[in-house]
Amino acid sequence: MVNSDSKLFYWAVGENIKKYRTIRNMSLQILGDKVGLTKKTIQRYENGEIKIDMDRLADIAEALDVEIFQLLDGAESFFGLGADNIGVVSVPLVGKVCCGNGALAYQDIEEYIPVSKEFVKGGEHFFLKAKGDSMNGARIEDGDMLLIRKEAEVENGEIAAVLIDDEAVLKKVYIRDGQVMLQSANPSYDPIFLKPEELKIIGKLKWNMIEY
Repeated sequence: MVNSDSKLFYWAVGENIKKYRTIRNMSLQILGDKVGLTKKTIQRYENGEIKIDMDRLADIAEALDVEIFQLLDGAESFFGLGADNIGVVSVPLVGKVCCGNGALAYQDIEEYIPVSKEFVKGGEHFFLKAKGDSMNGARIEDGDMLLIRKEAEVENGEIAAVLIDDEAVLKKVYIRDGQVMLQSANPSYDPIFLKPEELKIIGKLKWNMIEY
């Protein structure tokens, strides 16, 4: 059970889960089956009776075809009310990322955006603003706020922020047979082919905040 101080936070999240489950015309049982939980557990989440971690919330968001921030809508005001792992940190919105002497440098920081600590555990994070329509097949639209976790490697097919001509862009990364392919999520754009030594991954897409 959650303590009384943090119950409001989980209640607000639960209300959002219930709202989008209703919009999707999805029963408790069906949602539970999609995320590997019992109907009773989903119901307890919706009632704010038990704590829900961010990994589980991400699974539920995917099953409901919404973004995580939509399930947190209205709950942010309860951050820090007694739960040790609840709180916010300020993450920079970066206008430009440069790579010199093997080190990344953030330039043109436009603002700092408050984000739940749960989203930025285990690494350095920053925001980029999506430009254009090359990733709209992955539900990334022009102006969306993209939370990036800084790292130099990703798995094949994962979406990463990479440097191309000193500009940070989002692409799906594939490395096969000594060749790198950067693939857009829009068939109107041709893939970009690089040698492995030319690839500069600056981070992995963590989640899409949507334009605000």
